[in-house]
Amino acid sequence: MNESFLIGERFPRVIFGTSGVRALVADLNTEAVFAYVCAFMQQMRVVHAVHYGTAVAVGMDLRPSSPSIATEVCGALQALGYRAEFLGALPTPALALRCLTGGMPGVMVTGSHIPFDRNGIKFYSPAGEILKADEQAIASCPIPADGFGKLPAMPLLPAVDVMAAEAYVRRYVDHFGAQCLAGLRVGLYEHSAVGRDLTKSVLVQIGAEVVSLGRSDDFVPVDTEAVGEDDLAQARGWCEAHRLDAVVSTDGDGDRPLLFDENGEFVRGDLLGLICARELGIQTLAVPVSCNTAIEQCGAFVKVLRTRIGSPFVIAAMNELTAQGKGPVAGFEANGGFLLGSAVQGLAALPTRDALLPMLSLLARSARERRSISALVGALPRRYTHSDRIKSFPTEQSRDFLQRLVMAPDLQASVAGKMATPSEVNTTDGVRLTFPDGDIVHLRASGNAPELRCYAEAASIEVAKALCMGALSRVL
Repeated sequence: MNESFLIGERFPRVIFGTSGVRALVADLNTEAVFAYVCAFMQQMRVVHAVHYGTAVAVGMDLRPSSPSIATEVCGALQALGYRAEFLGALPTPALALRCLTGGMPGVMVTGSHIPFDRNGIKFYSPAGEILKADEQAIASCPIPADGFGKLPAMPLLPAVDVMAAEAYVRRYVDHFGAQCLAGLRVGLYEHSAVGRDLTKSVLVQIGAEVVSLGRSDDFVPVDTEAVGEDDLAQARGWCEAHRLDAVVSTDGDGDRPLLFDENGEFVRGDLLGLICARELGIQTLAVPVSCNTAIEQCGAFVKVLRTRIGSPFVIAAMNELTAQGKGPVAGFEANGGFLLGSAVQGLAALPTRDALLPMLSLLARSARERRSISALVGALPRRYTHSDRIKSFPTEQSRDFLQRLVMAPDLQASVAGKMATPSEVNTTDGVRLTFPDGDIVHLRASGNAPELRCYAEAASIEVAKALCMGALSRVL
């Protein structure tokens, strides 16, 4: 009888986070990668009838550790009897699009925005991004111990298939049209974003004048939910020096947008998502509880369903809404990643986080109406959000603090710097405190890294910043 083991017992430091497996690079070794790929493919056989010999899409971001991990993924697939279709370095949504159109599973090696010493793996089924039930099945799947002996001694990356990247570019060029952004001068903050060249290609092909900025050969962990003063100063300097209408960028794997207006002011991802959804004529939204309440206050949507934070929860809610006939359906997160749950305006559904669609939608409206980005954003309900986090904050410490916070009204008021206790305490994900004056302070443990995050919302950006920074300082 062959011996087997459970992933959680064998690799306790390699676990699913908000979306995908995350760990220190040192812990994502050959055996851990094989175990997760093996468990994923077993789940694909059971749920999606994926057969041996089937092609599996494999992609990666530009982290230094990603090529070696992608090599291990391809080796594991070979040992298990599958064929790796290597897509090279490309955005995660481009790999997801390939899985959906090709009816195939996929594995994306990326750590997204998390610290440099970490990396991760995202899994896609032929139907799209895997859900929490899939994650639980993968984590509890028995792995044959003798499987390691089947691994190739020196696995190699296959030749890159560029069709997926080309299809991703075509998706947006075809949708927006050749002269859609004519007259706009757009700065592209390239840093180490895996989709930097594809983003530039799309922008140029739909008519924008593009100024390339900040390209880096070293990995830069850009977090679209933690834009600091240095980021703002850089964007403001670029806008002034180059007379830009906007600066655009993404996180490391291209599923979260980063956009600054013509003055170098940051446009939050959930406001980008709101504008994008209105432009597409979306009627029903699924969004995490952390998103700005301007979504409801703008009155543009028939139904808004609030979820836990993480794309699997948003996708599950979109599926629920679709089953109820509540369409067209979309979702987005506070980080800006836009999930298109229904085919709209000739654009095929892509129910995974994507950075390009929300940014291009806002730029297209700006060009069409000849109005600045700041004017378009300024027309939204006056609700402002600021977010930040405490780095290197152990998950256990976050959990203990949040458990105390939810049970103690005095502590809730104290952490927020308020005299009054909250009028509402929402524990959908973390602890979200709404006060009688409309101010909101939301604290939660990150699902991807040992960090405590804070989201604060108020009627002015100054108050939102003060709420956020004050709450984090009081936690410490």
